[in-house]
Amino acid sequence: MASPISIAAVAVRTPTPGAVLELLKPITWFAPMWAYGCGLVSVGGASIDRWPYALAGILLAGPLVCGTSQAINDWFDREVDAINEPNRVIPSGRMPGRWGLAVAVAGTLLSLLVAAMLGLVVFLAAIVGLALAWAYSAPPFRLKRNGWMGNSAVGLCYEGLPWFTAAAAVAGGFPASPVVTMALLYSIGAHGIMTLNDFKAVGGDRVSGIDSLPVLLGEGLAARVACAVMAAPQLVVIGLLLSWGFAWHAGAVALLLLLQAACMVRLLSDPERHAAWYNATGTTFYVLGMLAAAFALQAMG
Repeated sequence: MASPISIAAVAVRTPTPGAVLELLKPITWFAPMWAYGCGLVSVGGASIDRWPYALAGILLAGPLVCGTSQAINDWFDREVDAINEPNRVIPSGRMPGRWGLAVAVAGTLLSLLVAAMLGLVVFLAAIVGLALAWAYSAPPFRLKRNGWMGNSAVGLCYEGLPWFTAAAAVAGGFPASPVVTMALLYSIGAHGIMTLNDFKAVGGDRVSGIDSLPVLLGEGLAARVACAVMAAPQLVVIGLLLSWGFAWHAGAVALLLLLQAACMVRLLSDPERHAAWYNATGTTFYVLGMLAAAFALQAMG
């Protein structure tokens, strides 16, 4: 029979449900779930018989794949976080031992199981997303060490793959080419959003040898590159929507891009100070433009 002391020791070494939820970072689920919602809109929503697939896909995009990617990142970033953000759940000790890695592995397996039930195309998309999540954070690839490659991987996982997954889950197969094109364009733009997100960890990244774009290019140039990368794909979106005969939708995306440009002026005046502000304001206009483009695709049929 276990003694009270041994039971207490086990309890101390086991993370609380709250610590697990904190590791999975629910606030980060919004971006892929929004992109998934845009994917649903772009194909006209789901018929009654496909709604279970659509709802399971939302679970897959947010809590499962995105949550798992957060656990993977925090586990392999635990030394960096001890410098940048020591209050995070792993460096603070609230996720003891190797529990962080265990959550990442369990999330990966569960994500693949759910994806397999949604069809081959969704399953393959989940494999790509999870592979990128591990490659982003884990050695030997550790894509996050290079801001160009790492941010490309995250942009694809946060915007393009969820959009694609939603369309595939509803269609039961490979989506139409305009849907794939739109998802890819907004993935490219998300690279700039990820670059701005790197501003919060510049000090720790320099110490840890992580070549984020603010470290590689300097904060001023990195902010200008981020703005250009966010704006250019949206200009292509506007051009495509006009060529497809959706002037109103193109106008909506153009107006939202102008609002982003106004926010960019403030961002570029002091990138280190205003990067987080832009991610809470200008990025909102970016994702609203995604929705406008999705409605155009829906009208296209």
